Amino acid sequence: MTTLTVDLGARSYPIHIGAGLLPQAGTLLAARLPSPRAVVVSNPVVAAHWLAPLRASLGAAGVAVETLLVPDGETHKSWQTAHDVLTRLLELGADRATTLVALGGGVVGDLAGFAAAIYQRGIPFVQIPTTLLAQVDSSVGGKTGVNHALGKNMIGAFHQPLAVLIDVECLSTLPPREVAAGLAEVFKYGAIRARAFFEWLEANRGALVARDPAALGHAIAESCRIKAEIVAADERESGERALLNFGHTFGHAIEAAAGYGEWLHGEAVAAGMVLAAELSRRVTGLPAGDAARLGRLLAEVGLPVAPPRISSARWIELMARDKKAQAGAMRFVLLETLGRASVHSDVDPALLREVLGA
Repeated sequence: MTTLTVDLGARSYPIHIGAGLLPQAGTLLAARLPSPRAVVVSNPVVAAHWLAPLRASLGAAGVAVETLLVPDGETHKSWQTAHDVLTRLLELGADRATTLVALGGGVVGDLAGFAAAIYQRGIPFVQIPTTLLAQVDSSVGGKTGVNHALGKNMIGAFHQPLAVLIDVECLSTLPPREVAAGLAEVFKYGAIRARAFFEWLEANRGALVARDPAALGHAIAESCRIKAEIVAADERESGERALLNFGHTFGHAIEAAAGYGEWLHGEAVAAGMVLAAELSRRVTGLPAGDAARLGRLLAEVGLPVAPPRISSARWIELMARDKKAQAGAMRFVLLETLGRASVHSDVDPALLREVLGA
């Protein structure tokens, strides 16, 4: 097991990464819980595989566990589902010392985290991500929320977990499409922050797609290390943390335009990163070879590298509404070279239209 720390002073927390950690959840987590009571939030698909060992382990450590299942899929990352979770917590008599445990992918983690942030003005929660994308991205950093018809993740709160427990064995039941979607976020870390890691990913892409445990463990640990470092420096995205949004301004627009759930988040980010790399060539002088390498790596693991057909007016409308916009100006994370990125809010509209093909 590898353990990293998200350093936030008194609110610091561990990220445990390894194979076969769910049966150890009670040992790893019980001492951090403010009371021996937990409510596990999951969905039927994940629960069928992983709920039993989690319940058994927490129960063996003296934690009383109740379960709350929500529907599967991005379309259910909504205010209505959050309301249903809050209602069930009230019915169960959950108090401020009850810990919410998110067992699932990014939808479950964001939804449960948001419910924990607002129930009785904040209760503790733990992230146990079961998809690659959630393991390397949404489970770390304290961003929680739900989608709105007018924009992704527009309703939410910062609420850091007590701990993150990443069991690599959970990836064994993922469909190949979900694995590829998670790799998009892994590749992002190399692209924005660590050229050597990006080169390692190029060399080991086959092992990652084949779910080699050692390769996945290294990729997850390195991704979490980079994210933990950035979050510790900029918890609420007032500066450096914005770099984690590489490809996301385009990607969120793709998700909203296509309808939530049609494109997986990682798929939309993959196509968004290709667009961002093309914009980088025009704005920051990203070498064409670097842009091509990124696009090639994404394509080689089965990710889309072209967006759906969206009118230029719709593109601009959706990106301007993105929560990363400031003072009415769209902000883009652009690459200067593989391994180094920067934020730009003064992009020439003509260059943007050129990249969008409009």
